Amino acid sequence: MKTKLFKILVLFFPIVILGQVHKEKEVNDQFQTWVSLNSVTKFSEHWGIAADIHLRSNDFFQDTNFFLLRGGIAYIPNSKFSFTGGYAHMWLEPKNPAWTTFSDENRIYQQVQMNTKSGNVSILQRLRNEQRWQEIIVDDAESGKNKFSNRVRYLISVTIPVFKKKTAPSLVISDELLLQFGKEIVYNTFDQNRFFVGIKQAINPKLSFDFGYMNVYQEKSSGYQYDMNHTLRLFFYLNASLKAKKAAAPVVPATSGQN
Repeated sequence: MKTKLFKILVLFFPIVILGQVHKEKEVNDQFQTWVSLNSVTKFSEHWGIAADIHLRSNDFFQDTNFFLLRGGIAYIPNSKFSFTGGYAHMWLEPKNPAWTTFSDENRIYQQVQMNTKSGNVSILQRLRNEQRWQEIIVDDAESGKNKFSNRVRYLISVTIPVFKKKTAPSLVISDELLLQFGKEIVYNTFDQNRFFVGIKQAINPKLSFDFGYMNVYQEKSSGYQYDMNHTLRLFFYLNASLKAKKAAAPVVPATSGQN
């Protein structure tokens, strides 16, 4: 019985897959620039405010791709973990070059972040869940309707010291996988993957940045169209405190909020 069931599944699986491939795959290569400021400001020993601002443009600031603001409350029990929840708003440029109406996107998000070390190598892992309401634009006008999806994101980032001198830049390699779910998500449960390689440099004890190349591979709602974004990325990270210094409090570094 089990053998027969296995044979049926083997025969049926390719049919299901082929049935979903309704058109030949199309990949659109484009070049973008992405800058952001990501911050965590502590107002007590275990609580802080997370905030970041992002601007992504096509080519080298020729025109805006999106603009995003995000804020939240962070609970930081120790130096390894942080838990954050909050709200974000994004303004997305129209996909049709002839249109001028930007699409609004409202998000609620929850995330957990873990920071560990293996020797001198720092490892950051983050799991984020987002509820997204994306405004639908019809004929360059607001339709009053939204597309809802729930998106799950997993990020792993590794910082590797290359030089003995602590003030010298370190190597950063990261990857983030984004999956989305919902009634209106039919062909693109896989939303995108973001791979980054670059350097991380401290400016002072509170402020640092990373700079390098990010490849964003994103599937469109059609299921056969993809964007391959070659991105020049510059992210700043600010860790501040509003409380008076007493005993050393746990600090979880601000990390790439991305969009």
